[in-house]
Amino acid sequence: MKQTYTRKLILIAFLLIRFAILYGQDSNRFTKQVQNLYKKEYHFNPGKKLVVFTGSSSIRKWIDIQDYFPTVNVINNGFGGSEFSDLTHFYDELILKHAPEILFIYEGDNDIGRGKSVHKVKRQAINLVKRIKHDLPNTKVIFISPKPSLARKNIKNKYIRFNKKLQRYCQKTDNIQFADVWTVMMDENGNVFDDIFIADGLHMNKKGYDLWATILEQYLK
Repeated sequence: MKQTYTRKLILIAFLLIRFAILYGQDSNRFTKQVQNLYKKEYHFNPGKKLVVFTGSSSIRKWIDIQDYFPTVNVINNGFGGSEFSDLTHFYDELILKHAPEILFIYEGDNDIGRGKSVHKVKRQAINLVKRIKHDLPNTKVIFISPKPSLARKNIKNKYIRFNKKLQRYCQKTDNIQFADVWTVMMDENGNVFDDIFIADGLHMNKKGYDLWATILEQYLK
């Protein structure tokens, strides 16, 4: 009897963990990080466009992002480990507050990496767009494609499927664009470059961000 009860507890714990992985964890775990971003003060050139970059750690770790795009005012509102659901949760603080002329979004990397379905992640992206279009109809939105990486190469094909679906959606939606950083990070044989990451094989070094910049700068012209 005791063994049966223990097995039930183990099963319940497993299902709870699985649910957290598939449907996202509590977004409030990012509250302190987001509060720090919200309180940050900027002294920008009023003659330049305001550009917000937001999303997960690939944005957060781009600490010298302003240096890459000197012709615009850049706000880095990246918060590490986030998913689409987290960005939606903190939409007011990270996006609406600034009402940027151009908005770059990098999400989906962690969503796919943690087991969410391609359909679910795309749906969350679309719901976020609807909210932005309602509140900020003049903001140009650019989705940065989830990148390839050494750490997550085992689910490469799932990322490819998601990127294709997201790109098709962007192509048929006004003022929404898709920035393909996937292709520029791959060699001629379709393998991700292994010298553009830090030791964890997931986050990029300067070489990686240099590649991103060559793609993203096109959307600022």
